[in-house]
Amino acid sequence: MRPPRNDSSEPDTLEFGIAALNARIDESGVQFPATAEEVLESVQSIDIPYDGSGNTISLREVLEEVGESEFDNQTELLNAVHPIFEDKRTNAAPGFVERIRNVFSM
Repeated sequence: MRPPRNDSSEPDTLEFGIAALNARIDESGVQFPATAEEVLESVQSIDIPYDGSGNTISLREVLEEVGESEFDNQTELLNAVHPIFEDKRTNAAPGFVERIRNVFSM
């Protein structure tokens, strides 16, 4: 009999919303204060997932909806976009798994 595998790696996680954007900003090295255009140019991944199902929204669309052209720091940017990601997440059509879950929870 083989000994159990000693796998201490953490499970894969899916980042979405401001967590995903925060990670991409950190990787991009954008310097604040920054304009919305500078953020767009620095962050290479333009589509940001807004829910656990992998649905995405373009960063340009999010920044246009915010309506601010400059951000003093990363926290200010994340606070500004948070309501947009939350709105998209809560108003997204449920995926297949969620629909099945809803059928069985009735």
